[in-house]
Amino acid sequence: MSRIVDLSIPLENDVLSDPKPLAPQITYFNHQGPAVESMLKYFPGATPEDLPDGAAWAFERVQLNTHNGTHLDAPYHFHPTMNRGERAITIDEVPLEWCFQRGVKLDFRHFPNGYVATAADVQAELQRIGHTLQPLDIVVVNTAAGARYGHDDFVESGCGMGYEATMYLLERGVRLTGTDAWSWDAPFSYTREKFKETGDASLIWEGHKAGRHIGYCHLEKLGQLDELPPTGYRIACFPVKVKGASAGWTRAVAIFD
Repeated sequence: MSRIVDLSIPLENDVLSDPKPLAPQITYFNHQGPAVESMLKYFPGATPEDLPDGAAWAFERVQLNTHNGTHLDAPYHFHPTMNRGERAITIDEVPLEWCFQRGVKLDFRHFPNGYVATAADVQAELQRIGHTLQPLDIVVVNTAAGARYGHDDFVESGCGMGYEATMYLLERGVRLTGTDAWSWDAPFSYTREKFKETGDASLIWEGHKAGRHIGYCHLEKLGQLDELPPTGYRIACFPVKVKGASAGWTRAVAIFD
């Protein structure tokens, strides 16, 4: 039998997994009260006593954006175009073969918060784990943010992947990447300070913007990456099919044969 490791975080109200203005809002309805009323309106003449134990259905009302929780970003999120001029594909157009491939983990937990990983960092880590990238490998990055999920500093934690690090992967055929941090790029607070000091606008969202040159997807807010070895499994991360959208939620998992 295969062993499956859950690489997703839950959608929940009380954990700061996004900046507060972008946080999900979930309203829970149990089997009583409004749930009973909502069920009985479909069956005129029925009363609460007609339901076993007086219990109706439970349901939730959820206010989300497509980047809440563990999700897959489409190239359209990064820029209107990809591959140096083509229309960027939306999440419902992402090739499904990109979403079920051999997984490779880069362990960048030792890098400080706000560090921007380089191509040399990626190359050194691949040499350390003894892996040669193959086209369509799914490369996930274990950062210091993974251990901060559930804490108020999660959004500001972890290193980011810079333009050249991202292009290093894409030029070798990788089309789907991922991170356990809030963003593939470094936390905005660090980039903001660097931009203030240098005036270099190319630092803004530089990893994402690599998608202008080679179209790709990435997963954000993965969980449990510390449980993964460098290789030896496949990752499945099929996104919810939201028409014309920039991202879709996914229950990402690693599957060990």
